[in-house]
This record gives sequence, C-alpha cells and structure tokens, in this order.
Amino acid sequence: MTREQIAVLALAAVLVFWMVGAHNRLVALRNAIGAAWQLVDEVLKRRGEAVRALVEALREPLAGELRALEALAAAEQEVRRAAEALGHRPVMAAPAAALVAAEAKMGAASTRVLSLVALQAELATQPAVAPQRAVLEDSVARLAFARQLFNEATLAYNAAARQFPTRLLTRLYGFGTAGRL
Repeated sequence: MTREQIAVLALAAVLVFWMVGAHNRLVALRNAIGAAWQLVDEVLKRRGEAVRALVEALREPLAGELRALEALAAAEQEVRRAAEALGHRPVMAAPAAALVAAEAKMGAASTRVLSLVALQAELATQPAVAPQRAVLEDSVARLAFARQLFNEATLAYNAAARQFPTRLLTRLYGFGTAGRL
C-alpha cells in the first residue's frame, strides 16, 4: 500500500470512529431524557391518583361546585393523555408542548378546587380530603424538581445535537430536537 492509501484509510477510520462516537453520545443523552421523564411521570401518576380520590371525596360536600370538580377531573385526564403520548417518545417536542398546555389547565383547576377546600375548614381536615390535599400540594414541589431535571437533560441533548460536526449527522441518525417542559 502506498502512503496515500494509508492516509485515506486512516482518515476514513477516524471519520467512522467519530460518527460512532457522536451517535453513542446522542443515544446516551436521549436515554438521560428518558430517565428524567420517568421521574416526571411518577409524580404525575401519584398526583393523578390523589386528584381522582379528592374529586370523589368532594363530590358530595361540594355538590354546588361540580363544575370545578369536573374541570379538575378533565384536566387530570388531559394531563394523563399528554403524559402517555410523551412517554412513548420523551424526546419529541410536540408531545412536550401538549403536556405543558395540559399542565397549565391542571394548575388552574387544582388551584380553584384547593381554594374551595380551604374556605371550608371542616372539609379541609376530613380524613378523605386532608391526605389527598397534602399530596397535591407536595406534588407541586416534586414536579418542579423533576421538570427541572428533564429540562436540563433536554438542554444537554439539544446542545449536543446542534454542535457543528454532530449537527451534520442528526438527520442521518434520525435525531430531532427535544421539547422542554
């Protein structure tokens, strides 16, 4: 073999190793997004169970506010559907945006119901209501933390996918831009 052939082979080997390394890095960062999503999903599931139990416990005492309870239940269902869609592909931007929109509705509905409960002191201390209310209030902080981890993972992934040489390979490998929560 001539020097030119050896140089071309060495360049091709470096290029192949770089492509494999870039692919592995993006896969690892995508997997980190999946792991961060699991934390978000756990909090959403726990909160969803508390919302369903709270709505059932409040149906009779807050019979005059059924619209607020139904809005909370509907918002929880919308969050659950959006979370399931995002759970299939946590790297996709569109399902993440749908979850953000559903979370906004959930926040408004839960604030309304929790304020109705707070107005009635005897209702707030009932055994069927107090633990669910505590879980809802606790989930706010837990969800913020889990969402922050998810967003940090997506920022790292998106930054790696936008770097110059790797950016050339993202279409080849089928990597897109990850959505934030």
